[in-house]
Parts: sequence; structure tokens; C-alpha cells
Amino acid sequence: MLINCVAYRQGEKLADLPIQKISDYVGQSDTVVWVALKDATADELAEMQGEFGLHDLAIEDARHGHQRPKIEEYGDCLFVVMQLLTIVNGELEVGEVDVFVGRDFVLSVRNRSSQTFLGVRDRCEREPDLLKMGSGFILYALMDAVVDRYFPVIDAFETELEEIEDQIFTKGAARQNIERLYDLKRKVMQLKHAVAPLMEAVSKLHGGRVPRVCASMQEYFRDVSDHLVRINASVESIRDTIGTAIQVNLAMVTIEESEVNKRLAAWAGIFAVATALAGIWGMNFEFMPELKWQYGYPAALLAMGGICGLLYWRFKKSGWL
Repeated sequence: MLINCVAYRQGEKLADLPIQKISDYVGQSDTVVWVALKDATADELAEMQGEFGLHDLAIEDARHGHQRPKIEEYGDCLFVVMQLLTIVNGELEVGEVDVFVGRDFVLSVRNRSSQTFLGVRDRCEREPDLLKMGSGFILYALMDAVVDRYFPVIDAFETELEEIEDQIFTKGAARQNIERLYDLKRKVMQLKHAVAPLMEAVSKLHGGRVPRVCASMQEYFRDVSDHLVRINASVESIRDTIGTAIQVNLAMVTIEESEVNKRLAAWAGIFAVATALAGIWGMNFEFMPELKWQYGYPAALLAMGGICGLLYWRFKKSGWL
């Protein structure tokens, strides 16, 4: 689905274009055509390939989707894959945006995501001095928007982790905490898979040999790289904390099981005494003392009750019951 198609010259908007008019502007001096698609069909991608001369392999990747974040060069054209992450009703929504960047065009294809880039276009149009630097600035603006949207995801993960940590020492909550921690770990790994490859790829856009379309924007891409480094460090910190929290919860489970075992052992000890006394007096030897004593039965019950009560008091005092 076509979202918008706009031509810019020297940082100023010329016109909203129908797709059929793209070829009239591509190749003009100081002009950039910016096309945005959402969940593009194979026919739409084929049409864009014809308009911009895109490489077959890049189109194939965009058509299939579910690509690892990366930046690839096809002649003078860049193909950039980034993952779009957002929290929706407590769950992590994972989408993808594929960006084709040439000297005089930018094509962005957004898939499986409710996020929009209207704010990015507005930002670029408010900064004509930067927009006139061409397609490299548009790529930076898109990339900066994607990376900045990782920060709220990090904040949501940290908040959820803090909530779980507050429940760690709540009695009986260990199993639920471990389930939540593993679910959070899974989501953190999804963010890790979005950030780490992109961080490596962005390093190609500043310092050393830089693609021609990005040569004038190296300082800006270095800033994006710094953001990714910060996010990656936060991800690693959260992963370490989750690992520690899981170990603490497992220790709490062991402690709770130990408490149960102590209670069972205490009660077993109490009933063992009663069983032993009953077993002794239950032996029907002919010459057994007290066997025909008038008060033998209540005395036996009193002795068993007294000893069991004494044991219960001792176990209670020592914290076993």
C-alpha cells in the first residue's frame, strides 16, 4: 500500500506524486524522490524496482521479509534492513522496515508494524537545510527514528524487571517470578537481535570507506551508532540482572522446599516417639511390667502426649514448625 510519494528539490517540497510520475523527477539535478510503502505486495515492489532500478537480490529480501538487520551495497544503492519494536498491551510487537537509498531517491517499505514515519517526514520538511543534503539525510532520519523507539522498549523492560524483583522474596511467588523472568528474557533477546547486528552495520556509515550517499552525513550516523551502543549496554545489563534474579528465585525455591522438609521431619519425629512407645507397650509378653496396672492406659497416653508436646515445643522454638 502506498503511503506517500513526494519529490523534494534543494530541501523544499515540490509535489506529491503518483507512482507513474516518479520517472519524471528521478535523475533531475538536486532532486530527491521519497516513497513510503506499507506491507507492499510483490507487484508494488516490482513496480518500484522498475522505477528506481533496484537490485534483484534486494527486492527478493524485501519481498520475503524477516531479514536480519543489515546494510548492503548494490553499486551506488544501499539496502538497509531495520527491525521495528514497540510494546503493545504488554507484548513486544516486532516489525520490519526495508529502506532502499540511491543518489536521488529513498524507498521505505514497512512491514508487520503499526508504527508510522509521518513524524520523520515532518521533521525532514522542517529542516530544509539538512534535507537538501539529499537521500543520506533521509536515511539518517529514518534510522534515528527507529533507534530512538528502542529506548521506550528498554524502559518498559526495566520497569517490568523492577516489578518482578519486588516480588522475589514474596512467599510462594517463586514459580510465577521465574515464568515472568523467562518471558522477559525472551523479549530482551528479541531486542538484542535487533540492536547488535544494526550496531555493526551502522559502523560502515562513518569513518573509513563510507558509501557515497552517506559521505556527507558521517557525524549524524556516528550519533546513531552511539545510541545503539548505549542501548546494547542496557540490554546486556538487563540480561545480567535477569540471570541473577533467576538464580535468586531458584535459591528461594530451594529454601522453601527446605522449610517444608524441616516441617515434615519435625512431625515425623514427633509421631515416631508416639509410635515407638505404642509399639513397646503393644508387645504382649506375659511378664511385661505395667501390663496389668490399673492406670497403665491413661499413664501411657499421658507419657506419649507429654513427650510429643515437649518435642513440638522444641521444634517450634528452633523454627522447624
